[in-house]
Amino acid sequence: MEEHRCKFWLPKKNRSCANTPLSDSPFCGNHTQRCNGQWIPCPIDSSHSVLKENLEGHIKRCPLLKQTQSLSLQPFYQKGINAGKEDDDDITSEMKRNAVYSMTVSEFYKLIKKIESIHASLCNDILESFKLPEACNMWIKREIDSKLPFQEKHVKQQAAILGNLEDFGVLKSTLGNKVCDDDNANCVPAVVEFGAGRGYLTQMLADCYGIKRVFLVERKSYKLKADRSLRQKESLILERLRIDIEDLNLNAVESLQGVPYLAIGKHLCGPATDLTLRCCFSKQSSEHNMGHCSDNDFLRGLAIATCCHHLCQWKHYINKNLIADLGITKEEFHAITWFTSWAVDADHGSDLSIDGRFHLQSMEEEQCGGDADGVEDAVRNMKAVQRAILGFMCKQIIDMGRMIWAKECGLDAKLVKYVPSVVSPENHLLIARHANCL
Repeated sequence: MEEHRCKFWLPKKNRSCANTPLSDSPFCGNHTQRCNGQWIPCPIDSSHSVLKENLEGHIKRCPLLKQTQSLSLQPFYQKGINAGKEDDDDITSEMKRNAVYSMTVSEFYKLIKKIESIHASLCNDILESFKLPEACNMWIKREIDSKLPFQEKHVKQQAAILGNLEDFGVLKSTLGNKVCDDDNANCVPAVVEFGAGRGYLTQMLADCYGIKRVFLVERKSYKLKADRSLRQKESLILERLRIDIEDLNLNAVESLQGVPYLAIGKHLCGPATDLTLRCCFSKQSSEHNMGHCSDNDFLRGLAIATCCHHLCQWKHYINKNLIADLGITKEEFHAITWFTSWAVDADHGSDLSIDGRFHLQSMEEEQCGGDADGVEDAVRNMKAVQRAILGFMCKQIIDMGRMIWAKECGLDAKLVKYVPSVVSPENHLLIARHANCL
């Protein structure tokens, strides 16, 4: 059998690859050394690449071809509807880092001073709001089906998201009451979870609150997802939309038309938060006319736990007007997004907090002789806690811009820390409700 296996050694598994080798190679297709031809991203699925000379044939048999063709026929598919109006290409983390390192040390410290000043004026009212609602006790106390996955940190985050929605008046506990019906004005009859993954935030919501309809929006396919358990609930209707949020016209989802709904998302990475905010409004808002942003009459409330701000892109960001008004250029915005990755540098066992004082002057004095050594050395000489504080400042500036945008669109909105950073350093939650949802 060994001679019919790929010869590539897998050190973590302490064995050779089990795949069948190619006819002209001792290795399988995954481990055969690539030839020197030009490799380009597949136009159907950019997660893999193909030799330019083989592109025409590959397109006809790409595994995602049928899925893409099927999706394009769906009425709710509209390419790039939530992407924003910029035509810029994505800026990679490497490009962001190189741009920062190409600054002079003086420019670097000037940008940090600007960030500190903006944060002090903009981010004064981000409060801790650790809410574990009684309605979620069955999950918190593990009184659930043993087949459902249970990780304490995820359960705490999920429960805290729902607890904040309940505290904000968007969700109503059904403990001791009948399950809500469509005639109840205080009820949320439908939930749309964006970036749903396996769907276990919705699973908790369905278990603990009276929800009748569930829509799970996720571009990837997952095993071991919550769908099987959710479909066992006789009173619940489940629909999974396998589509990128960027291309989803929510108003064209036939079964959601005319139905009040709650939009939720746990750890919507980078620009996915901005795409979701655009998606939740009936008409695509003009980013040059923010005061007249049209809100969706059927959107009852919204809760988005943001994360991975280092992936944010200028072309997708929802509140460019605010960023420009703050005196931040597009290039500085991308630098700010790169700084956010430093928020996880420090030890969060002490529940790191931002006191608004970055001690920049003393830091500059310590490294004043570093002009000749460049920004890379200045960054290397910063303490981990200094980098982490700067990273959190940048995260909060980005999220406050999103919260302000929601307010300008007529929503009652706030940004809170929904779990301690020892549970997750990605602990910011944007919650909002329709103005008449009281």
